[in-house]
Amino acid sequence: MYGLTETSPIITINRTEKGKVKLGSVGMTIEGVEVKIADDGEILCKGPNVMLGYYNDPEQTESVFDNEGWFRTGDMGHMEDGKFLMVTDRKKEIFKLSNGKFIAPQIVENIFKESPIIDQIMVIGEHEKFASALISPNFKYFEDWKTAKKVSYSNNDELITLPEVLSFFSSEVTKLNKRLSPPERINRFRLVKEEWSPATGELSPTLKLRRKFISEKYSSVVEQVYNR
Repeated sequence: MYGLTETSPIITINRTEKGKVKLGSVGMTIEGVEVKIADDGEILCKGPNVMLGYYNDPEQTESVFDNEGWFRTGDMGHMEDGKFLMVTDRKKEIFKLSNGKFIAPQIVENIFKESPIIDQIMVIGEHEKFASALISPNFKYFEDWKTAKKVSYSNNDELITLPEVLSFFSSEVTKLNKRLSPPERINRFRLVKEEWSPATGELSPTLKLRRKFISEKYSSVVEQVYNR
């Protein structure tokens, strides 16, 4: 299902009846609620579930409604089969390359996180010529891998510099890139030695990437990626 505090309780939900559920979607709209997709891909909503406004903040209230009264969710998405809503990213997280192409990082990240060797990934490249990524490996995977491959390392620092590991990741990135459009493909990547978590600050309590924190923490690595 899908909804915001401002659209309590929800906007859409997958039902249990045949034909009213689609895996990967957040379901169909609930009764009385309308959804449409703006020209830029943002999900807009209308209905009795939508708030009247933010308390004592008319300026903020005005900013989240368009001139036809549609509530701007701040999420990007599209409809499939004419009725199932697919949420793809947060609007504020989309960035533009120097060639004018827009990248929705969450779409790319979700594809890469299907790999068993990747625990977390953050796509970078705003105002750059190409997209790159910071990757936190699935370190538990490599505990078994080193035994099978008879490779020795004593800590994560050593692991992410092993030629065998870098080659493994290069092959995986090349394979996954085939599922993406040319602008979305990861041109360069860097492995990091830390596991990302809410406790260490890279993830929010709901396990979303804290992009500003990560960008600042690994600013020197990003500089290296783009040879600044």
